[in-house]
This record gives sequence, C-alpha cells and structure tokens, in this order.
Amino acid sequence: MNPELAKLHPYPFEKLSQLKQGCEPPADKPHIALSIGEPKHPTPGFITEAVIAHLHGLSSYPTTAGTNELRHAIATWLDNRFKLDGHINAISQVLPVNGTREALFAFAQAVIDRSQDPVVLMPNPFYQIYEGAAILAGAEPVYLNCTAQNNFIPDFDAVEESTWKRCQLLYICSPGNPTGAVIDKATLTQLIELAHQYDFVIAADECYSEIYDDAAEAPVGLLEAAHEAGYTDLSRCVVFHSLSKRSNSPGLRSGFVAGDAVILKQFLRYRTYHGCSMPPATQAASISAWSDEAHVVHNRELYQEKFKAVLEILSPVMNVSMPQAGFYLWAETPVADTQFARLLFEQQHVTVLPGSYLGRDTAKGNPGANRVRMALVAPLEECIEAAERIRSLIESL
Repeated sequence: MNPELAKLHPYPFEKLSQLKQGCEPPADKPHIALSIGEPKHPTPGFITEAVIAHLHGLSSYPTTAGTNELRHAIATWLDNRFKLDGHINAISQVLPVNGTREALFAFAQAVIDRSQDPVVLMPNPFYQIYEGAAILAGAEPVYLNCTAQNNFIPDFDAVEESTWKRCQLLYICSPGNPTGAVIDKATLTQLIELAHQYDFVIAADECYSEIYDDAAEAPVGLLEAAHEAGYTDLSRCVVFHSLSKRSNSPGLRSGFVAGDAVILKQFLRYRTYHGCSMPPATQAASISAWSDEAHVVHNRELYQEKFKAVLEILSPVMNVSMPQAGFYLWAETPVADTQFARLLFEQQHVTVLPGSYLGRDTAKGNPGANRVRMALVAPLEECIEAAERIRSLIESL
C-alpha cells in the first residue's frame, strides 16, 4: 500500500461520529443537522429535465475534455462574472470536472514534483482535501492560520522566504470554508506576483463565490485579479468552480477548472489517464445551469432570509456574525468546541461541526478551537428551530 496513506488524518465527520457516541438525544426533538455543507434547496427543474432529456447519450463514451458547447458556456459565464474582457479561451483554458472535490485532489497529483522537497501552502482551518492531496502527492502541508485578528484571511506576509522557495502549490479558498471570508483583490494580486517570483501555482477554490448578499459587491475571483493586474494569460492561476452550491446540484457532480493554458494542458493529460470524463447527460444539464442566472439569484435570497432569522436569535447570546459570503456561520463557543457540539447534540438534538476538527495544531494553537461551523442548508423553519435550541443550550450553561 502507498505508505503516505498512513499520514492521512481521520475525516472531520468520522471524528464527529466518535464524539457523539454514548449520547442519547431527546426523542421528542427531531434531529437537525447543521454539520454538513450539502445544499438542501431543490435542484432547479430545468437542470433535472436536461439530464433526463439527454440520457440517450449513454450510448457513447464522453471525452475527458468535454464538449465544446459546455466549455464555451463555462467560458462565457467566467467572462461575464469576472470581467475578463474575452481573455479566456474555452478550448485551452477551461476543463470540465466531476465536482471540485476530485479536481482539487487530482490537481496536486499532477503539478507536484515530489523530488524537489515540495511544500503546499493552505489556509487553516481548511477543506481537508487540500491536506490529503498534498500528502499523497509527496509534499509537506504548511498551514496558514486564519484568525479573527486577520479577518480570517491567511497572513501571507508572515510566510518565510525559505517556505516560498519550496512552495510548489498554494491552495486558497475564497469565499472561505468555514469562515466565509473573502480575499480582496489587492491580496490576490500580491499572491500572483509571489507565484511568478517563486515559481508556484495558485489553486483557488471558489465554489462558494455565488452565495453572497446581493446588496453587497460580488466576491472577487483570482482570474479577475490576474486580468486586472495585467496577467491576461492567467499564468500560474487556476480556479475551481462547481454547480453543487451555485445551482443546488451536489448530486450532478459537475464543475470546472480554468486558467493557465499551459498547466491545464498537462492536467488534461493527467486526467486522460485518470479516467474521469463527465457523462453526456451531465454535460448537457451543466450547459443549461451555467447559462442561467435567475435561479442563482433566487438561491441567494433563500440563504439571506435564513441568515437574517438565525442571527437575530443567536447574536444576543454568542459571538457570531454575518459572513462575507458562503452559507456557513463560524460561531465562537462559550465552552470548548467539542464539548459544545456534544452537549448540543445530547440535549437539543442539533449537530454542528467542531471548528478544531477543521483545523490543525500549530505553534500558535488550533485556529478552529472554540468555534463551530453551522451550515444553514436546512429549510428556513428548521434553521430557526435549530437556532432557538442553540440559544436555549447557551442560556443554560
């Protein structure tokens, strides 16, 4: 077996399951799960119908690169959303993938040169795929703490030059999971300049970019920052997007990577061997989804309604605030995060994810400690009920 497998940490939900062992929650309170970031809003009917209407495509092998129609639909969306002025080539700079999770993992396997003592930088706390991808690619993960003191953005200025010199890949997540923090354009530009100076690639996980308050400015993207800074070839920049959150279609397993044409050419070569082409019906439905914005606007409205209601209940009793984007609340707990999560399940039958499970211990501690992640994915009524139960627990402590 690959010896690197032994270095992988247990997944957060495995730890959560162990934490809840021995608990007997009240039977008269239905369970409410705020722990998993799985969208629960209905998948738009036109996406479902597109899948059904194109099932005849099962008789043919799809290509790894996807259809030109899908890649053009994605390029058009990127151009419009991130103000690229046509500087995105649908054929050489866009590649469909089966959701961002598999692509984020596979990307590290393709770009890391394990013979060069590489490091992979990533935010802390983080989406665990970044760490597993780095380890199995033979690289050392380096964790950049995201704390309230730095507005939950990694302190890139604190990274030593020796680390930048070893860096081959930088994972960023903006809007952030679990914090909802958005990296601003100036910082993104700084990272692009560092990537060129020290010869590394930026992998930007932007799968929450379309969930934000419409009254505010849409989150900036890495390609947008690159274009505005004059890097119109998008060199060293690769972004990852998905229909799971944007279009409430997690089961569709559809997303894309886009950016540096030289890197994507090699990533396509890797994926051809990997064997992960997107089914034809999925491609057809994805064209429809990327070509429509009305359902995305409605999706944002549903989340904003839930944020408003839940924060009205919780703000008086705990340190929690509206995120810049995404659908998570990153709330501070009055006791240790693991103790809080266990008590909440045991006494109120509500599941949240301890923040320490999403982070790693560093010299300055675990930046996820004493926080919990709450995914406001359940229906409005359930989110309100969960908030009231959480408040009840806090008031009893």
